[in-house]
Amino acid sequence: MSSALLIIDFQKAVFTEPPAYQAELILARISDLIARARQAGMAVVYVQHDEAGTVWEKGSDTWHFPAAIAPQPGDYICPKQHSSAFQQTGFEAGLAERGIDEIYVCGYASEFCLDSAIRQAAALGIKTNVVADAHTTRHRPHLDAPTISNHHNWVWSEMGQIRVIPAAQLSF
Repeated sequence: MSSALLIIDFQKAVFTEPPAYQAELILARISDLIARARQAGMAVVYVQHDEAGTVWEKGSDTWHFPAAIAPQPGDYICPKQHSSAFQQTGFEAGLAERGIDEIYVCGYASEFCLDSAIRQAAALGIKTNVVADAHTTRHRPHLDAPTISNHHNWVWSEMGQIRVIPAAQLSF
């Protein structure tokens, strides 16, 4: 079996006003992770959100991934219309077909799409690693973005079967 870097929903929509917290920094970090993963021969997997009537609408400019992290031929791209990459998609089967049993997760939004996918992956027995400093969200009315991301890093790390690790400490 093998590992994959999983980029969830880090599409151009992340940069629309108001942009996600530290969006440029996270973009650079994800770009570096992709380069490191490819150099190590690791699969790169994308989840791409589609929501009609929003900046996430399929085919719109903001629906695409930024050029710096654009998928390459052979990368697995899973479209989704719900918070979790696993809900009403072929994502679980797509990972299994590719022999992927371990994921390193990064992207957008910490408290929505990442949280849903991370918990489901762990529940399915997929070895789940969260790149602690390669996910983000937007400020919300009740909490600022850094607090949300830090809170989720703590929650995931306390769940037992999920490893949370900074990008610089990854061995790939």
